[in-house]
Amino acid sequence: MSSEKILDVLRAPHISEKTARLQEVSNQYVFEVSQVATKADVKEAVETLFDVKVEDVNLLTVKGKRKTFRFRAGRRGDWRKAYVKLAEGQSIDVMAKP
Repeated sequence: MSSEKILDVLRAPHISEKTARLQEVSNQYVFEVSQVATKADVKEAVETLFDVKVEDVNLLTVKGKRKTFRFRAGRRGDWRKAYVKLAEGQSIDVMAKP
C-alpha cells in the first residue's frame, strides 16, 4: 500500500478516556478513518504504517450533531472511526511525535 493511500485511509488517532482504557484493557486502538475505507483497507494501513499484526477491525459511523450558530440551524458532518485490535504483546505509540 502506498503512503498516500495509507494517509488517505487513516486520518488521525482518536484519543479520549474511553480509548485510553481500551488500550490498557483489551489492546484496542481507535482511529478516525475515511468514509469509504473498508476493514481490509484499515487493517493493511495500520499493519504497514506501524509494523504490527492486526487481529480484528470494527468500523463505526458517527453521526454529526445538530448545532445552531447565530440563529441558523446546521449540522456537523458524519465521520467514521475504526476500532483496531492488535495481536498479544504488540502496541502502538499514538502520542509519538515524528
